[in-house]
Amino acid sequence: MDIERRNHVTVTGNPLGRTVVLAHGFGCDQNMWRLTVPALAENYRVVLFDYVGAGRSDLAAFTEDRYASLEGYARDAVEVCEALDLRDAVFVGHSVSAMVGVLAAAMAPERIGALVMVAPSPRYIDDDSYRGGFSAEDIDELLTSLESNYLGWSAAMAPVIMGNPERPELGEELKNSFCATDPDMARVFARTTFLSDTRDELKGVAVPTLVLECTQDAIAPREVGAYVHQAIPGSQLVTLEAVGHCPHLSAPEATNEAITDFLARL
Repeated sequence: MDIERRNHVTVTGNPLGRTVVLAHGFGCDQNMWRLTVPALAENYRVVLFDYVGAGRSDLAAFTEDRYASLEGYARDAVEVCEALDLRDAVFVGHSVSAMVGVLAAAMAPERIGALVMVAPSPRYIDDDSYRGGFSAEDIDELLTSLESNYLGWSAAMAPVIMGNPERPELGEELKNSFCATDPDMARVFARTTFLSDTRDELKGVAVPTLVLECTQDAIAPREVGAYVHQAIPGSQLVTLEAVGHCPHLSAPEATNEAITDFLARL
């Protein structure tokens, strides 16, 4: 299989620099990183890709069996790294892709040598003393709404996820990205994302890790960032002066500065 075509792999930046892989979140594609790429391209080789079912990936390669678990998306990431023969790459994952990066690094430790987790959440549902930000009923309602009227759900949820109501163009961009995703494939990815629990995987992370959280995030509250930081040995936590769940779009300067500072210390 042509993995580069399947995942619409794009390679740019400095071919002599360390490779940074940028992985998008649910309902998005690699275009969401367009404000980050210029900050990296001079010093780093930058790899972008779309998960199967997103963006300009090969939709014919989608199977519900594979993508009904985060391991399926992690295999996408690993296979991209293998296709390009990447070694010791830095995996930058947004939202659910932060946890995909954790799984991918465990699958192929020789391929991934550091992690940047942008607004991560290992579990979205509250559990005993753990606060994920949602009750089980909240998630059931979210998934039911998404599955019954995906376009309506996208229009309602995109502004909530993005935050920054004074900048409606940001929520509109996210809504358009959601709406460009095949609803059946989005349904699978949504269930995979919002019902996942990968907390136990965090303690096994053995590579330098940066955790980026926002001051206000409706999807991943700050308790989650603190939990991820405490669970990953030796990780660094940076709180961005940013609102919403997509700081690489709403606060690109702060996000890019945090990432490049981390990369410079590796």
